[in-house]
Amino acid sequence: MLTGGKHSPNRAAHNVLFVAIPRTPKGRARETVARLAVEYPGSARELCALRHDNPFQLLAATILSAQTTDERVNMVTPELFRRYPTAADLAAANPEDVETIVQSTGFFRNKTKSLIAMAQALEERFDGQVPATIEELVTLPGVGRKTANVILSVDFDKPGLPVDTHVGRITRLLGLTTQTDPVKVELELNKLVPAEERGKLSLRLILHGRRVCIARRPRCEDCVLNDFCPSSTLRARKR
Repeated sequence: MLTGGKHSPNRAAHNVLFVAIPRTPKGRARETVARLAVEYPGSARELCALRHDNPFQLLAATILSAQTTDERVNMVTPELFRRYPTAADLAAANPEDVETIVQSTGFFRNKTKSLIAMAQALEERFDGQVPATIEELVTLPGVGRKTANVILSVDFDKPGLPVDTHVGRITRLLGLTTQTDPVKVELELNKLVPAEERGKLSLRLILHGRRVCIARRPRCEDCVLNDFCPSSTLRARKR
């Protein structure tokens, strides 16, 4: 769900020459926030790769993004939003027509059900508007805590830290958490990360996981966090 940011491998060494190595989770979190902000600059809205014009469109796009790529979602949403620009339009949609539009994103029947039910819930309970609290967002069909945090942090500029597989994996590697449940990971990270940085950090960790800290072949030599990451393959050589 993100884009932007340019990774510069040569910066990994330059950024850490005169920085004391943080020894605590809070210190590592603070340094991670600072360095990834340099590596992948931009606001949460700028880092989000799902193209949209408003919270309703982002909500629909995020539901479609499950088990597929952002690029694929961006291929189908222009037609979806043209045909159904508002919650009222989507709530009244013929499911077969929606399925045809979103079919290439996979699991299209379930996604269509979630999209239409989400739109109907918006119309029935929220006057067609996307609510701006996590408590209300998670009551919508197809919307879990991760999706709710995306909406809050990207379009409402509110604290929200979506935890996907990249975020969970990298924060465990960094020793910021030992939890595996996404909600528990989120709650632990919230204690370490300033509220205004949470959404941006999540998006930056996802970018970092795709480009550098790759699950099957991590490029520790190119990582701007390699001097203090407890899991870095370079640390043994540095001692």
